[in-house]
Amino acid sequence: MKALKSFAVILILVSFVFFGCNTESSITSPENSILKANLSDNLQPELVVYDLSQEERDGLIHMRLEEKLARDVYTTLGNTWNYKVFMNIKLSEQAHMEAVKRLLVKYGIDDPVTNDEVGVFSDPQFQALYDQFILQGSVSAYEAFMVGKTIEELDIADLDNQLNNVVDNPDIIRVYQNLKSASESHLAAFNKCLSGIPQIKVAN
Repeated sequence: MKALKSFAVILILVSFVFFGCNTESSITSPENSILKANLSDNLQPELVVYDLSQEERDGLIHMRLEEKLARDVYTTLGNTWNYKVFMNIKLSEQAHMEAVKRLLVKYGIDDPVTNDEVGVFSDPQFQALYDQFILQGSVSAYEAFMVGKTIEELDIADLDNQLNNVVDNPDIIRVYQNLKSASESHLAAFNKCLSGIPQIKVAN
């Protein structure tokens, strides 16, 4: 009887992997819409060049690295757990990186991403965050989704701070608003995944 129950639990988990959060219908449809939005003209900077404060410059550098952090973590966790949500959102994060880079180029700001290899950061703060998130996300699929949730919440908080307290430049406002909308959709996707998978406690 115990063996039968164990088999049933395994079957539920396997079914979830193939038919739950990993299915085309539950994840790729909204993410395809997000990706199309990210690749649209909404993320293209205007031709007019506006004044840029040092705080706005620093913010662009930070967001460029933060979008790389998201892309790299989702790439690695997607390879680890083979959930489509990571691979789909990874494409969106790549579009975010490119959108911020276009602003860096337009305003003559050096790109902080000197090595675009996955998991490699010149900034020690972001390197430490990447290592921490991969360590946590490697424990279980549940923890991997928690990492996704944490990253999107961090992204939204940083974008809110920039939009509410720092940015006056119309170029940056437009891009940040689109990035925030996408991050909110990503957060909803990870919350959906978390609601459908049991939390598995790992013994110390």
